[in-house]
Amino acid sequence: MTFSIALAGKGGTGKTTVAGMLIKYLVKMDKTPILAVDADSNANLNEVCGLEVTDTLGNAREEMKKGVVPSGMTKDIFMNMKLQQAVVEDEGFDLVVMGQPEGPGCYCAANTLLTGFLEKLTGNYPYIVMDNEAGMEHISRLTTSNVDVLLIVSDTSRRGLQAAIRINDLAKNLNIGVSKSYLIINQVKDAPSDAVLNMVKKNGLEIAGTIPEDNDVYEYDLNGRPTIEIPEDNQAVKAAFEIFDKIIP
Repeated sequence: MTFSIALAGKGGTGKTTVAGMLIKYLVKMDKTPILAVDADSNANLNEVCGLEVTDTLGNAREEMKKGVVPSGMTKDIFMNMKLQQAVVEDEGFDLVVMGQPEGPGCYCAANTLLTGFLEKLTGNYPYIVMDNEAGMEHISRLTTSNVDVLLIVSDTSRRGLQAAIRINDLAKNLNIGVSKSYLIINQVKDAPSDAVLNMVKKNGLEIAGTIPEDNDVYEYDLNGRPTIEIPEDNQAVKAAFEIFDKIIP
């Protein structure tokens, strides 16, 4: 049975970095193989993981829509071939990038084949980590599987927390079957104030924990180094692992 974890949050809160820490945690705990899915239109999970991406699922869909299918090959065989080429393999996990949102025109046939491929693909992994933008529509299009845990990442700003609350409300309104939502407060300098805790509690979000602001995370990102390679004794990584210990079976 596949256990799916989706991440969402306002831009700049470190959501994708937390997704990388989650992948690192699952690999360490031998919960492999993992399927990592970058469903953010501003895709950069591959940079966090230190992987090069040469193709996306969106590109495959575009090519099929435009009829770029070799002579003698059916559309479904072509689509499956292109989608398999879009899977990037690494030790303990594979990565697929959804790509940019589709343009105008009918994508019905391509989306049907894409959904079928993803359903087969996800069944091969005990854990799926989906990195999403603030909107949750990518999750609803990704697969028919339910989302077991939704991790909403925010910083300590009021705007970030308000975005987290809106994301949680949006997830409830979409047919994606979220079993449990948690809030992770990232880039923390001081303990959350009572006002923050009350604001979150009032809106029905459970705080899973906090991750401190950390210079190593900043330096790795600034220098283009994969943040998934930050040592496990780093304070931010340790705090993230403690959170995952509590919420990931």
